[in-house]
Order: sequence, then structure tokens, then C-alpha cells
Amino acid sequence: LDAINKLITDTMSNEATPSDSAIAELTSQIATLGASIASAKKENKTKEEWDPLLKQMLALKIEYKEKTGKEYGPAKDSSKEATKPKGEDNQEASDKNKEKRAKKAAEKAAREEKKRKQREEREAREREKLENLAKASSEDWSKVFGDAPMIQSKSKSEEGAARWTKIGTLAKEMEGRKVLVRGHLHTSRGVGKGAFVLLRSSLFTVQCVAFESSGKEGQAGIPSAMIKYMTGVPVESIVDVYGTLTVPKNPVEGATQSNVEIQVEAFHCVHKATAAMPFQMEDACRPDLVKETDVGAYDHEANQSAAEGGRVGQETRLDHRWIDLRTPANQSIFRVQSMVCTLFREYLLSQNFVEIHTPKLLSGASEGGADVFTLDYFGKPACLSMSPQLHKQMAAACGGFERVFEIGPVFRAENSNTRRHLCEFTGLDMEMAIMEHYDEVLDVLGDLFVYIFDGLKERC
Repeated sequence: LDAINKLITDTMSNEATPSDSAIAELTSQIATLGASIASAKKENKTKEEWDPLLKQMLALKIEYKEKTGKEYGPAKDSSKEATKPKGEDNQEASDKNKEKRAKKAAEKAAREEKKRKQREEREAREREKLENLAKASSEDWSKVFGDAPMIQSKSKSEEGAARWTKIGTLAKEMEGRKVLVRGHLHTSRGVGKGAFVLLRSSLFTVQCVAFESSGKEGQAGIPSAMIKYMTGVPVESIVDVYGTLTVPKNPVEGATQSNVEIQVEAFHCVHKATAAMPFQMEDACRPDLVKETDVGAYDHEANQSAAEGGRVGQETRLDHRWIDLRTPANQSIFRVQSMVCTLFREYLLSQNFVEIHTPKLLSGASEGGADVFTLDYFGKPACLSMSPQLHKQMAAACGGFERVFEIGPVFRAENSNTRRHLCEFTGLDMEMAIMEHYDEVLDVLGDLFVYIFDGLKERC
């Protein structure tokens, strides 16, 4: 109440004259309403109870301003404003923004410098490998190691492709056999006078070992130049390895064929990877434990943070898709997809279905419920097929085939904006005539899924 009385006194002394009774009356009413509102708040009354008083007080303040030309309230202390430098708050905010921008610029420069050093180190390692490779290849050991001549189909052996043994078939029951394998050079490292090479083909890997030796009677040895050559071949090069299959004392960690290894007798590079890898295959093969969201776009910052964390970001993978497809995860995905289609086809063929291939360029939509991709077909409107439904029904119900199926592409112009949108996908469609009850279709579908899942368990 003392503060309110002071407010009344200050207001009357600064903004009204004793003769101006109307303004004094306005001031008194505003002060009274203010005191009532303050008392209501102090008593914890609801807003609905004191809100009318607030609206009335605001209306009186507007009337006060219209009559006096000034805002209602005590006079401002000009001395304080004079002592406060103009633009101090703005200057402080500006300085903070400058600090943030400088910090971000420094962090960005540090990242760029780190990337530049990593790139230079990678290029230096590749140059060193190539130099070692050229030095090792200068000696005449072409039958034991070196760059293989380009394959130009000039000659053909009696065995043909059967000369090579698939890495996935190597097992300890083959101990002591001479094998020739071909694959990508996954990793290589030198240890003293020896070299350890991990060879990868499709989903399978095997360790190949070579140690410097003078050789036995009737057999070529392993020269030191060969060890240098093996450790100098760039990763992801395609190489041929010939040697004896042995069983190690302890299983080889990091290789799918862990119970065997190859004692190298000959090592030739079929195709050399000349450019530096955009990412390490070891990083690309590492499981990604980061949970993926259903909606959203992959951005550059997320890709960069993944690279700094020893992982390969989605953007980098898609930019170099032909390399990313070599990883076991992608190899498995495509094999599972292929096996699903194979099992789908096998079962339906066994149930007297006929596989058909329907057109994908149509003059109009084959069914409703989704937009279609339109195009110009030699001056006429056309669209991509969103479903083989119409043609399946024509063949099964009207064409006399009775039971048909198709495995083919489907196009739907659905602007879903998700990572798993359905603009294009491979459809597995079937259509059959019903003899007396739709349970006939359900029986076929149930047995079909059981056949597919059992087949995936057995074959994959």
C-alpha cells in the first residue's frame, strides 16, 4: 500500500496539476484498481476474478495517455539513462555472437585440417605401397609373384573356370590340397619376414600366409621381394593366390573360413586398385549400432560425425555404392531377396501357376488408390504401371490360365517423404480362380509363406 500511495503521489506531482481535477480523478481510479488487483493476487484469487479489473485499468491508462500525451507512471530517472552507455546491450549481444561464430569457424577449420592430414597420410601410404610394388616387381619372379597380364581371352585352359576354388567351399577336410583362389585383397600386413593377407570373395574370407624362405628341392622359395610385393598391393585389388591349404592350431579370427589358411606359393595381382579408397572396408563392414529413424533425410553433418566416429555415413555409402555393395551386410540383403523370389516362384510353379510378364507402359492407371508417373508416349499420354492387377485378372479369369503370378517392378507416385517410400519396388503378385470358396486362396498363401520361410532357413 505504501508503494501504491507513493505511485499516486509521484504521478500527481509529475503528470497532473492541482487544478486538473479530471486527470487527478483518473490517476486515483487507476491506483485504486491497481491496489485491488495486487490484493487479489496476494490472496491467490483466480484470474477470472481480477481480470475484469485489469481490463478496466488498461482502458483508464489509455484514456490518461490521450488526455496528457504521456504514459501513466512515475517519471523516469534521466540520470541513470545518462550514465548507461547507448547500445551496451546490443554491443554485448554482438560480442557473444562473434565469439560463437569464431568458435564454430575454429571447429570447422580444425575438422578440415584433420581431413586434410588424413588424406595426405592416406595418399602417402598409397604412394609408398606403389613404390614398394614397383621395386619388388623389378626382379624376375613373374611365375611366383607380380602383376598378371591383362585377360584378353587369348587362350583357354582345359579346366577353364574350374581351376579356381571358391573361398566359401574351403574346409579342413581339404587339408594338404593345392588350391587357386581369386578375390579382393581385404587387408594385408607384414610381420618381420612374413606377410598375412586376408582375401575376400562375396561373403567369405580366408587368411593367406607367406614367410621368406630359400625353397626346397624342386620347389621355388619365397623371396623377400615377394613379401614386399604382397604387403604393397593396395587393398581392394583383385588377386590370385596359389598355395597349400593347411589347418592352423588356433582358429583364424576375422575370417569366415577360420579353420583353414593358405600357405602361399604364388601371388599375382589381376587388377590393381589405383585410386585411394573413399573409406576403409573394415569401417564399412563394422555393424552400425546407431538407431535409424523412420522419417527424415540424411544430412552432411550426420555423415561427417559418422566418419569421425570410425563409421561410414549413409551419404558416403550412396556416393560410392559400387564399393559399399561389397560389404557382407549388402551381399546378404541381395541374396535373401533373390532367395525369396526363387522360393516364391518354385512353390507357385509346383501348384500349377503360370508365370506371366505384364506391360509396364500403360495408357491409364490399372487400379485406383495411388498416383501414377505420367510420360509422353510418342505424342500420346501414358503412365508407368502401378500394378499388374488388370492383366492378372484378364489372364486368370478371362484368358483361361486360371492361376498366374508375376515378379516385376511396380511404380507408384506417392510423395511419402520417408526413407522407405514406395515409389518403386519389386512386386510378387499372384492371381487364381476360385472354385467355390475364397479359403482356397488363403490356403495357397499360407502354404506359400511357410515354404518361403523354411527355404530361407535352410538355404540362407
